Parts: sequence; C-alpha cells; structure tokens
Amino acid sequence: MKYIILAVLMLGIFIPVNAQIPSGDDILKRIDQNQVFDKAISTSTMIIHSRTGDRTIKSKAWSSGTEKTFVEYLAPAREKGKKMLKLGKNLWIYTPEPSDRIITISGHLLKQSVMGSDMSYEDMMESDELRSKYDAKVIGKEMYKDRECWVLDLTATIDDVAYFSRKIWVDAERWLPLKEERFAKSGMLLKRTEILDVFYQDDRWLPKRIIFKDMLSRGDGTEYIIDSIEFNVQIPEYQFTKAALRK
Repeated sequence: MKYIILAVLMLGIFIPVNAQIPSGDDILKRIDQNQVFDKAISTSTMIIHSRTGDRTIKSKAWSSGTEKTFVEYLAPAREKGKKMLKLGKNLWIYTPEPSDRIITISGHLLKQSVMGSDMSYEDMMESDELRSKYDAKVIGKEMYKDRECWVLDLTATIDDVAYFSRKIWVDAERWLPLKEERFAKSGMLLKRTEILDVFYQDDRWLPKRIIFKDMLSRGDGTEYIIDSIEFNVQIPEYQFTKAALRK
C-alpha cells in the first residue's frame, strides 16, 4: 500500500510538469511564426573569416513570403552590382561588367559557396517553414548562453532537403533557434550555426548576428549581421523578375 501511495504521489508531481512540455511540432510552429513574414526589405553585412584574411560584403534584400527573394550586393567594389533572384526553387545570379550575364544555379551548383562564405546556395534557398520538411522530437531542455532552451532532433520527411537531420536549441521564451547542427544522412556534421545577438522589432524576436560554420572548411566561419529590416512594405512585382537583374 505504501508503494502504491508513493507511486500515486509521484504521478501527481510529474504529470503537470510533463503536461507543460510542448510537442516538437508546436515548437516548430512557433519558430516559423516568428521568422516567416510577408514582405520585407533588409540590409546586411557578411564577414567571411577565411584562412587568408577577412572579407566584408554588404547587400540589400527584398523578400515576399517564402517564394521570392531579390538580393543586390552593394560593397566592396568588386562585388557591387552583382544580384541574385530566387523564385520558388529557381535561382539566378547576375554578374555585371565585364561579363554582363545571368547564370542559372541548379543541381550540384547549389552546394557551392556563396561569395566564398560558409553558406551555400542551398542555405540561401532555404526559406520554407521547417514544419513542411521535418518531423521534430523534443529530447530535453538545456541552458545555452544563459537562456533556457528546448532541444529538438529534426528528421527530414522529404527527399529534397540539403540536410537529412538537424539538432536545434530553441530559446523557450523568444522561440529562436540559438544553436543548430546540420547533418548528412550518414550522420556527418556538415554545418553549425549560432545566433550571437538578437533584437526585438514588430512584436517578434529576430537574430541580429549569426555565425555560420562549414565543418568541412578550414576557415573560422562567416558572420551574418542584419543591419536593418522593415516589414509590411510595398514591393513592386517587377522587383522579382529576371528583367530586374539587369536594371
């Protein structure tokens, strides 16, 4: 009888705690709600820490949902005028003089580095909601950089993904993935990302400074800094056309 009473008391203690644990799908939904938006214009700085030194690249981006993105590179001089257009699963790169040409990026080319950074074109193309591509399982709760985080294992539900599985540490209050590890189907760790700084705007927490590390590269990673962002802005549809690449 003592053991039965003890078991009942333990159930009374643990059930309310477990009831507060959100499902993996619920957490992914919160992440998507926080980071997926309708229309936005942003400026950013990318600092590439390579073995030969640091390179800084500035750009401006126009976005409409998850399907349309237009990027124009502003500096340095050697990169100025280069542009990128994403429409759904299609990606084009425009290079001004002397070549003045538009290149379609597809197939194995999507795995190439963007401007020598730790990000690939596949990474740049990833804008769909995580819930549409992954199943998530909550495996615990940990402190990460003084923030309480849910730890999730993600497994791909479709074949057309850059990473078969992921492990993410999600801020339990701000619903930002503060750290992420991305794996190949073999289990090899391919990429690691960390959010180093955040900011609050328009009722949502956003990453201010992120570091990407290609685990197969010898460099010290690539910093991506959001300098400014405006939501719910008017963007003409012409901005998301191939004609705009040469404008």
